[in-house]
Formats: sequence, structure tokens, C-alpha cells
Amino acid sequence: MSSTPTTTVTSRELNQDIGRAKRAAKSGPVFITHRGKPAHVLLCIEDYRRLAGQPRSLAESLSMAGLSDIDFEPPRIHIEAPPPDL
Repeated sequence: MSSTPTTTVTSRELNQDIGRAKRAAKSGPVFITHRGKPAHVLLCIEDYRRLAGQPRSLAESLSMAGLSDIDFEPPRIHIEAPPPDL
């Protein structure tokens, strides 16, 4: 099982480059420190909803970060329709 990458930034770094923190949050939590101590955590909305127990739509579930890393090959089935009875 792979661990979720985490990023740590200072409050000052966050203020100077919020875009970097937002990009990093797509891969995992971003810890924001204040005077050397953890003060806040920045999460992408999908991670927040998962942690908060909020339901996701099918589209949100299918667009989750890291989903493309999962090998999934469903079995193929063949369904034959009966011939029409005219």
C-alpha cells in the first residue's frame, strides 16, 4: 500500500505561492505551519468530502486523483437477444 504524499509549507510560503500549495493538495494534504508548528491543513475537495463522510457523485468518484493507477479489467460478457417472434 502506498502512502499519500504530504507537503509542508510555512504561512509565509503559502502567501507567496498559493498556486503551488493548491497543486500539491491534488496529490495529498498540505500542512501549513505557523512559527514552526502545524497550524492548518489544505485538502482538495474530494479528500475533504471523503473525510467528512459526504457522498460523492459518480462523476466525482471517477475523477478522483490516483484512480488511473488502479488496474481494473472487468470481465467481458456476451449477451444474446432472443430472435424476434413475429
